Amino acid sequence: MAWFSRKDKRSGPAAAGVPDDGPANGPDGSDDAPEYDPEVPLRVRIRDVGDAERARVEAGLAALADLGVDVDDVTSLGAGLDRATQEWQATPARKRGDEDAAREPWVVGVGEHLVRHSDLEWALVRDAFGTDLAVAQQRDDFAVVPANLVGARWMAGETGWLPGVVAHLLRVRESRRPD
Repeated sequence: MAWFSRKDKRSGPAAAGVPDDGPANGPDGSDDAPEYDPEVPLRVRIRDVGDAERARVEAGLAALADLGVDVDDVTSLGAGLDRATQEWQATPARKRGDEDAAREPWVVGVGEHLVRHSDLEWALVRDAFGTDLAVAQQRDDFAVVPANLVGARWMAGETGWLPGVVAHLLRVRESRRPD
């Protein structure tokens, strides 16, 4: 039986050990988000970022600027991420620093590129599995979590992926623009 079967109320996030920390606040900060719906456990809740998230984005952009990476140029962003990934993979595990900190500028870079070149905005998104910094569009419940895009490929040592993935996401957003 799948985790999210409609037939068994014992399935879903709670049965899988994922706590339900209540609904996310609405975009205006009010608690107007719909109550948890076990029939739609993966529904994304989108809310505005706060000062801490804005500072996180600014710090990531500053780090990329220090590396000479142009966030508006997907080729520059991709080449920089490829170098960073290769350097991380080449460093013995015992000599590596904090992996999240090493990835953070690239997470921000991917998100900021999408923000600058589409209708997406920085947001906090929450689903049954937690809350993440994302780029999203509330109008059509669309969200991308850059940490997921970068993190999985970083851990696998994958390079060369960023321009194609970003181009695909930009095409998807363009196709969803209202007339």
